[in-house]
Amino acid sequence: MSRKAKPDVAQILEIGRTCVCFNVRKASRAVTHVYDSALRSVGLRATQFALLSAIKILQPVTVTHLAQATITDRTTLGRNLKLIEKKGLIRMLSGEDLRERNVYLTERGEGAVAKGISLWEEAQTRLTEQLGEERVERLLNDLSLLVEAARRV
Repeated sequence: MSRKAKPDVAQILEIGRTCVCFNVRKASRAVTHVYDSALRSVGLRATQFALLSAIKILQPVTVTHLAQATITDRTTLGRNLKLIEKKGLIRMLSGEDLRERNVYLTERGEGAVAKGISLWEEAQTRLTEQLGEERVERLLNDLSLLVEAARRV
């Protein structure tokens, strides 16, 4: 029976320093905290605000199309939709194909998006001031390229 070698700490540190997934997720958690804090007064998390915004743009939208548009697996999306449905921010109705459900913002959901916009703008401004407009623009372009590359892998 062979013994497995202990992991090399230097190699693990290098993985942590260079791993795209780890570093994007770490940055995402830090940035999400900024937006969550900004949106707290309207009772929304950044993920919920983004989801409501996507629904606003796409409605009526099927759950499948919403999952594709937000790059969210259907199980995770279903849980998130149930949470905002319980808050009365969306309604889900059967579509022409009874196996599919269409998602709509309610009046309360429309109000939450409207209130959230100025709070989102404040968070966006604070981060942009920290990074500078040119860096934010480059970052957003790089993230778009990252999404495209990940979809091809």
